[in-house]
Amino acid sequence: MQLRLIKYLMCVLVIAVCSCSNKDQETKYVVYKGVYSFGPEEKLFKDCNTGREFWATDSSKQLELKYSQLNFEKPYEPVYVEVEGVKIHSGKEGLGSEYDSTLVVKKVIKITKEIPQDMCN
Repeated sequence: MQLRLIKYLMCVLVIAVCSCSNKDQETKYVVYKGVYSFGPEEKLFKDCNTGREFWATDSSKQLELKYSQLNFEKPYEPVYVEVEGVKIHSGKEGLGSEYDSTLVVKKVIKITKEIPQDMCN
């Protein structure tokens, strides 16, 4: 009886340790600062630090909404953004496939028409 109890407690302990270690493996989002432009055929993000361009997807459902609320007369006007997200490898087909990576935006921190020249050239 005591052996069964010890085996049971060991199993519970192993499960608890495994579930705690999975939390450490959750995706860590990074803050990206750059220039974003949006239109019917293009959703681009240019990183201010590296100058690299990425396709952008808006899983937050806020980036495109806030961009449209800036009331531009025509599409593709650049804006400065600070977003939280993760870069993933782009797919081989469809929109954005011509870029190596896609920035998946999880949270919009800042969006403004004024692009800081000291940060983003």
